[in-house]
Order: sequence, then C-alpha cells, then structure tokens
Amino acid sequence: MSKLRSLTALAGAATLTLALAACGSEATPEPADAAAAGGKVGPDQICPDGTLTMGVEPFEDPKNLIPVYETLGKALGEELGCEVDVQISDTYVAEILAMQNGKLDIGQFGPLGYVFAQKQAGATPLASFAGKDGKVSSYTGGIWVPKDSPVTSVEDLKGKTLALSESGSTSGDAVPRKALIDAGIEKDVKAEYAGGHTEALLALVNGKVDAAEINSQTLASATAEGQFDESAFRQVWESEPILNDPIAAGPNMTPEVSKAVQEALLSLPAESVEKIGEYLDFTPPAGKPALVAVTEEDYQPVSDLADALDLTTDDL
Repeated sequence: MSKLRSLTALAGAATLTLALAACGSEATPEPADAAAAGGKVGPDQICPDGTLTMGVEPFEDPKNLIPVYETLGKALGEELGCEVDVQISDTYVAEILAMQNGKLDIGQFGPLGYVFAQKQAGATPLASFAGKDGKVSSYTGGIWVPKDSPVTSVEDLKGKTLALSESGSTSGDAVPRKALIDAGIEKDVKAEYAGGHTEALLALVNGKVDAAEINSQTLASATAEGQFDESAFRQVWESEPILNDPIAAGPNMTPEVSKAVQEALLSLPAESVEKIGEYLDFTPPAGKPALVAVTEEDYQPVSDLADALDLTTDDL
C-alpha cells in the first residue's frame, strides 16, 4: 500500500469525532513528575485537552474511509483512555500542513507523503500495518492495459495515454513516472492525473486512456467491489514492493508520549484494522499485533525515490 498529488483532488473531506472511553479515574502524575520518576505517561499527558487528533490520507473516497477508521479510532481511544478525533484530509498536502501547523497529533501518510511530512513537519514514524507473516505489509504499483492492447512493456507506452492517480501518490505517480524515466520515454507518454487510484482504474475501464496505473491495493478493492474484471486486462509492469502507510507522530509530541501512543498502536487487535486491510491490501496476522513498529530507515527507499525525481513539497 499511499504520493505526488495536485491536479484533481479526491472528492470531499470528513472529520470524525469519536466519543471514546473517558480518561481514567486513577490519579495521574503531573508530566514533569512522571518523567522524573521514569513512570508511564497517562491520558493527561497523551491528550491534555481530552482529545488526540489523528489525520488520515485521502487514499479512498472519504465516505468509504469513515466507517473503517471509526473502528480504528475507537480501539485506539480505548487503549489510550481518551477521545480520538479522526480527520480524513482533503489532500495529501493538506494533511502535511495540518501536522506542520500543530493541528494533528498523529497521522497516517502514504509512503511518499510521510517522506515530505518528515522533512517539512518533523513527523516521526511509529507503526504500520502488519501482514499475515507479522511483518510490515507491502503493496506494489502497476501499469495495466486492455487484454487486446499491443502494449506489452513500459517501452511500448511511447505515444500512448497513461492515467495516473494524483500528484503526491507513491504508487500512483512517483513510481510509474520513474519507470517511464528509466525507459527513456517520459516525454513521449501523455500522462494524465485522474484524481485518485480508483479514478485512474475507471479511466482505463471506460476506454478513456490506453493504460493506467493500478496498484495492488486498488486492484484488490476494485475487484472485490465488481468495478474491475481482471480477465479483460493485462499488467505490463509491476514495481518492487512498497511498505504500507506509516502512522507518524507530530513534532509537538514528546518522546514519552510518542512511545505511549506507539505502544497503544502495537496493542490494537486485528479486528480494529480488518476493514482497512480491504483497501490497503493486507490481512492482519492471527495471534500477533495488527500493527508493527517502523522507523525512518524503513522508508529510506521512498526518500531515495523522491531525491531521484528531484521532488520537493512544491510537487505535492
């Protein structure tokens, strides 16, 4: 699983305020006392205003994301002992700016979005979604064409139209564009931003383009929803695996609080993220944590990709 995005924004934004378990009734040390004693921070330190704010990238229509992240937010709130306000961002860059401006405590970013959130907003990765093997799950980018298309490789896309997702997407823009550059045909392909992963897929299904980026996440969900008949199309290119989206802490979160939030994320049960897995193409492991810890180094390949494409936040 997701990003260079700007031409057409995903429709809509949603803000969810999830009323969760109230803060615990037991006495909690003041922040300074807790730190000095090396004690575990409590709800008063994690969410001093009674609420922890979490942003989510707009990788799917917000109306689809609201119910699945409501479940995650409720489970996280119960672990932390406070309310979680989950916000589905308008765009990838909007989420980064919200964290930079102190409006988000934590956020789920696409891999490329995280790279810019780290550089611009000081985001620190905490956890990502685990696959069946208990390790960080991953997904792939892909380029698809109709089954009867003469295109059999990236090189054959010369002179063709290619639907990309949005500026700001790892698998929907950066990765396929790098493939075009490596093939020496970037300037010979008419690449069009469709406004999202699903929109790119539908542009291909409806015959509006010769080819489209379809990552494994979108392929899985679109096939399950009956939007895509894989037998009518062919994949002519597939990327290397991309680690799934990290959930990162904002710059105003202290190390002690970040650790507490990370521990809460790593304690979430599989059922709290099962529906998210249907969109991000992962199956939580049985009997193991639903999320696993990640570090900045885990996403270094994506940072290297941004450097190779000479990307800046102006490209979002």
